[in-house]
Amino acid sequence: MVEELNMGEIERGLEEASDLEGLRKIMEAGVKIRKEISKVIVGHSEVIEQLLLALFSRGHCLLVGVPGLAKTLVVKTLASSLGLSSNRIQFTPDLMPSDITGTEILQENKASGERAFRFINGPVFANIVLADEINRTPPKTQSALLEAMQELQVTVGGQKHALPKPFFVLATQNPIEQEGTYPLPEAQLDRFMFMILVGYPTESEELEIISRTTSGRFSPVEQVLAEAEIQAMQDLVCKIPASPHVVKYAMDIVRMSRPERNSDSYVSGPEFVRKYIAWGAGPRAGQAMVLAGKARAALAGRFFVSREDIKAVAPPILRHRIIVNYHAESDGMTTDKIVRKLIDSVPMSDV
Repeated sequence: MVEELNMGEIERGLEEASDLEGLRKIMEAGVKIRKEISKVIVGHSEVIEQLLLALFSRGHCLLVGVPGLAKTLVVKTLASSLGLSSNRIQFTPDLMPSDITGTEILQENKASGERAFRFINGPVFANIVLADEINRTPPKTQSALLEAMQELQVTVGGQKHALPKPFFVLATQNPIEQEGTYPLPEAQLDRFMFMILVGYPTESEELEIISRTTSGRFSPVEQVLAEAEIQAMQDLVCKIPASPHVVKYAMDIVRMSRPERNSDSYVSGPEFVRKYIAWGAGPRAGQAMVLAGKARAALAGRFFVSREDIKAVAPPILRHRIIVNYHAESDGMTTDKIVRKLIDSVPMSDV
């Protein structure tokens, strides 16, 4: 919807010709990354697309699916194509917070005999952190990632330690109905920009997976981007202008998800919101929609964000931020069904 932006807004957002060249590089990088990942991963195109959106908008992702669907392999392959440092943390019931953030050890100086504490980095000190099966560890350990994901630092012994940039947490989670899982606290879930559902492959995809993985032939994944390039692209994505109408559309979706009507500024929402939703999404959901919409526009080579971009990124952003009540469960209304009804109920026309 080009009419949603005038040329003045575009010029303010993208002031230099180099910015347009940067958009072209983002679009080309997206194509190359998808190509490299396809050497290893069969299918999962929507999963890969959402990972790219989160990467360029500085978000974190939670991948949910049953074991054996290549969630971990997708993350490792993406890391290989980006040329970034990466660490994998296997979350287990006995994992401690210090096993993630690092710890201080008492070290003696052999020359002077003095003793001092020295901080030893934990595996969270990497550009890409794969938190594998994050819900198999208790909430105390899960929360060790809270500060890292929000502030890009960890605090140990009263000292703050900055994390490398870019910093990208990709967590995998088994369905909570399975044995030995602990639901993630709402505060932890809210730190993830996307909750990505990883489903079963199609028949043709599954046939290719089995054939390819049992042949003994593997194609190496080539590096597409360097660390400095990724940071420059992330900065450029933030500069892409979003018109007031687009920002308001994202805000309307978020505010419509809340069953409370304690303010005159709330528009009276549909009845199903009050019937099925216990808690709606917070402002961080609206921020995530606009940023992810900018990344989607950039990957398409566009210098403006449309309402269609917001509508496309809304489901993975909202599905873990909306809490349904027992009415929804009894009526068979899943969170995804409610999110889709919510998005469809918000008009896209100008107010």
